[in-house]
Amino acid sequence: MLKKLWDNLEEYILVYSLMFSVALVFVQVIMRYVFSNSLSWSEELARYVFLWQIWLGASYAVKEHRHLRIELIQDLIKSPKGKLLFDTLAQMLWLGFSIFLFYEGSGLTKLLFERGQVSPAIRMPMAYAYASVPVGCGLMSIRLCFEIWKNFTQIAKGGAE
Repeated sequence: MLKKLWDNLEEYILVYSLMFSVALVFVQVIMRYVFSNSLSWSEELARYVFLWQIWLGASYAVKEHRHLRIELIQDLIKSPKGKLLFDTLAQMLWLGFSIFLFYEGSGLTKLLFERGQVSPAIRMPMAYAYASVPVGCGLMSIRLCFEIWKNFTQIAKGGAE
């Protein structure tokens, strides 16, 4: 059960948050154009949900190997083992950057919690919106560690399959 949850965590959250966002924006459009009265909080909430979708989506893309990458240098490498080594190096650099974003995002989120800054319309602590960065980067770092481990295991077995 926990393995299934871990394997699909971001996907579950992304699907349900997308349904929520679509419904929220739909209600806002209906309120604005049909009833000539807009909701003051819906656009702000949709923006914060979208922010969470971006960072969780980045983690999900690592799991699914769907991040954009420039393959010019990798295409110049002829051996499968060399390609795998280059991919592992790129993932390690990416992991370093992701850990940096996690650390800095955590510091900023903590600062916002301490200061008690709230959003203008829904009066939600801004730290909840900013927490998307360390949460997404933390999950992305864990996913990258698994990918790097898989690559090292494959290299130890003798190269790319």
